[in-house]
Amino acid sequence: MLLSFLGDPVPSSGEWVAFDRRNARMNASMDLPQLNQDERLRYARHLSIPGVGEEGQRKLKAASVLLIGTGGLGSPAALYLAAAGVGRIGLVDDDKVDRSNLQRQILHGEPWIGEPKLASAQHRLREVNPLIRIEAHSSRFTPRNAEAIASEYDLILDGSDNFPTRFLTNDICFFQKKPCVYGSIFRFEGQSTVFWPDRGGPCYRCMLPSLPPPGAAPSCEEAGVLGVLPGIIGSLQAMEAIKILLGIGEPPLGELLCYDALRTSFRTLRLAKDPSCRLCGPEASIYSHDNSETRSTPDCNMTDIPSISVDELAERLKHNPATLLIDVRQPDEHAEAAIPGSRLIPLGEIADRINEIPREGEVLVHCKLGGRSAKAVTFLQAQGIQGATNVEGGIEAWLQRGS
Repeated sequence: MLLSFLGDPVPSSGEWVAFDRRNARMNASMDLPQLNQDERLRYARHLSIPGVGEEGQRKLKAASVLLIGTGGLGSPAALYLAAAGVGRIGLVDDDKVDRSNLQRQILHGEPWIGEPKLASAQHRLREVNPLIRIEAHSSRFTPRNAEAIASEYDLILDGSDNFPTRFLTNDICFFQKKPCVYGSIFRFEGQSTVFWPDRGGPCYRCMLPSLPPPGAAPSCEEAGVLGVLPGIIGSLQAMEAIKILLGIGEPPLGELLCYDALRTSFRTLRLAKDPSCRLCGPEASIYSHDNSETRSTPDCNMTDIPSISVDELAERLKHNPATLLIDVRQPDEHAEAAIPGSRLIPLGEIADRINEIPREGEVLVHCKLGGRSAKAVTFLQAQGIQGATNVEGGIEAWLQRGS
């Protein structure tokens, strides 16, 4: 798919040298904050680097970065940005720490299981660097709140794990003329680049014009990911963010860095601006960050599916304990917490175990938050099981209800 977007990298290194010098002159004239004695000691190894030095460290102190997600990618990125002295770091996340996160999400630890990820992240980042400001946005990043949240930051680092949020991060960066530092991971492979059309590069939609169909790309929960991989890609994202904030080096505009852990190899794919891009092309047709892709659900399913709330589920189970409730999570998740009477059929086994599911009557399906179960309901309905119904919010909503 990427081959159709191959082209010359943009812009050239000479152009970036000029850009860096303009940035340096501009920032030199700014009223940058001074460094105190504690900061001089903490950042001593930065102060001795040509291209960083005291002025560069003052730039970092004055800078702000918004991280979308504090998971696999956001964890290492946040840790290194905090350690580097980025003065203000915003975190967007509405999830809670789960034991399955700990294999890769190094911001969080065992004592924080069941607690909000933002609380865990703030605690850890203050341990790393108490001299910076951490701002928590306890919500999903949505078209409704994206503009207000993003407007407060210089740069956005995308650590999301679903296509609609990636489109939203890309689109809000485009309309606010900000760099979007992108990363993605899958099993043993990762990718990273910077999308910044305002500086001549392509945007995310130049690489992926529209949402893939539901189920086309499995999530980390379904496909798995080697725990150390997001550490590598998230660190690369942190590096690109710091370079941009300092105005040094060359951001990989028009270049997608691909890492293959099994072959211990990096390669670069050239990404050209798509002249027919609906967002950044000359005949653009997208005029707002609130659009069909960014309004989609995380499982990329644009169609309405039957659903019930956990309150409705409780009523059904109360009046009919024999109600068929399928849990499509993994066995370890089911063993840790389960709704009484639920039958475990992991999402990846639904197709092979379709004969276990009656074609008549209501079939209720739940997962952790509602994403995997929505995929399962879509599949079951396509197989003629019209009574398949999604439980909104999954077991998290059920537990919060106090059931």
